[in-house]
Amino acid sequence: MIILHSDTNHPTLLKQLEEAGHHNIEGYTQTREETLENQHLYDGIVIRSRYTIDKDFIDAAPNLKFIARVGAGLENIDVDYAEANGITLFSAPEGNRNAVGEHSLGMLLSLFNKLNKADREVREGLWHREENRGLELDGKVVGIIGYGNMGKAFARKLRGFDVETICYDIKDNVGDENARQVNLEEFREKCDVVSLHTPWTPDTDQMVNKEFIDAYKKPFWFINTARGKNVVTEDLVASLKEGQVLGAGLDVLEYEKASFESLFSNKKNVSVSAHETIPKAMQELMFLPNVILSPHVAGWTVESHKGLASVIANKIIDKFGKGEEK
Repeated sequence: MIILHSDTNHPTLLKQLEEAGHHNIEGYTQTREETLENQHLYDGIVIRSRYTIDKDFIDAAPNLKFIARVGAGLENIDVDYAEANGITLFSAPEGNRNAVGEHSLGMLLSLFNKLNKADREVREGLWHREENRGLELDGKVVGIIGYGNMGKAFARKLRGFDVETICYDIKDNVGDENARQVNLEEFREKCDVVSLHTPWTPDTDQMVNKEFIDAYKKPFWFINTARGKNVVTEDLVASLKEGQVLGAGLDVLEYEKASFESLFSNKKNVSVSAHETIPKAMQELMFLPNVILSPHVAGWTVESHKGLASVIANKIIDKFGKGEEK
């Protein structure tokens, strides 16, 4: 098959497909419009997030047999329309789930031990020991919303701690030896920590809002390594100020661009003038001492870079076989 690669990925992806007899076209600099003009030439396309694949894109690709996204989600693809046209869709949550689990745990431990705050203060010549007294994870109840690949990976990381791990999911019977599945009422009653691991869908869009937060019986710590648009930042900031949310570790943000590549229109370091283009809630979030931020890199490790590529290559080869056999 002739396969277009619209984004750069780990070299193992090209190598595995080439060894299987398929022909790779490296279209990393092609615009979406240029790709559309030649889309009839390709049997498959491999993307990350550089552009969306919608109805117009699919209609211009009569020979398209598959779309593969080197990542966990498919939100930049019109999934229903693609499937209705007999196009196979591939994603690779298995490729970076371990990385996401580790990042979630790292954020949680950093929050509990005030590591970012303490680091900044020591660098400024401050030695505030009492103000930086931390908390221990042991004895806490950690709740995971969305118990798929990412949620399960985080639960596995928690096995070394003396914690109770529970999960809530819209699907039945997803709990396992690492997390007990509970109903929403018990989840809201027991959680000391809430970690979000849901995809972005119309049902999860802005799910974490004031009503969601206020429904919890006690203040909790919040971790989001899923999708930023699942959270209403303004409501989260208000709850952080009020103490209903004790602290937050956010790898993803509501204001991210669809490509996940940048939050800021100004690509240089954020300055005072750049703040004028950032929503007020985001400006407040950036300066709260009980918040840790990272630029959508939870699943973006050296190991997952290769893992994602290998998972996608294997799925394509398993489905469509070796090129020379076609």
